[in-house]
Amino acid sequence: MTRIRVEGFTISLDGFGAGPHQDLNNPLGVGGTALHGWAMSTRTFQRNVFGTDGGQDGIDEDFAARGFQNIGAWILGRNMFGPVRGPWPDESWRGWWGENPVYHVPVFVLTHHARAPLVMEGGTTFHFVTDGIDAALARAREAAQGKDVRLGGGVSVIQQYLRQGLVDEMHIAISPVLLGAGERLFEGVDMRALGYECVQFVASEKATHVVLQRQGRNDA
Repeated sequence: MTRIRVEGFTISLDGFGAGPHQDLNNPLGVGGTALHGWAMSTRTFQRNVFGTDGGQDGIDEDFAARGFQNIGAWILGRNMFGPVRGPWPDESWRGWWGENPVYHVPVFVLTHHARAPLVMEGGTTFHFVTDGIDAALARAREAAQGKDVRLGGGVSVIQQYLRQGLVDEMHIAISPVLLGAGERLFEGVDMRALGYECVQFVASEKATHVVLQRQGRNDA
């Protein structure tokens, strides 16, 4: 059965999943890049993001690697695709990742403004969904063909799916940095009331990794 998973989503010690003032120069907000030090040094990120054979093994690598296992489709908010706001002025913006993005499966981007599907190298096609989170999830489930759907964020998108009880499992990495402002992942979300509990808690030198599952929905 297809599960909906959040993987590798990193928050600061003060609970922010992105810093303030997100733009082209600061896609994760001011200071937001510092959250992901644990991931950037892993073999998985070096291979998938930078195309190199370097990187480190260990706890961080284990969690980075699991985020790409059994994933058949992704769902992203528009900011995770790019900084353009409002109606698309043209189709020149093709994502943060270049012509061969890291996904390698269909990706469904939530937006209020229609755009034709964008076919990229390596098996990634961006589909732009204008009729809400349920429609995006239905399309992602179908595209995943029995594999899991990874919910990539950002914060607002994850919150919307959490409040609807649609997320089966979350891997959250807590980075030892303070952002001071931005978007808090659990702002206004009562995870306990929604039925989530911690099933794994592991620390590395660069992050603390927490796995939350919604009870009664785990098919592992």
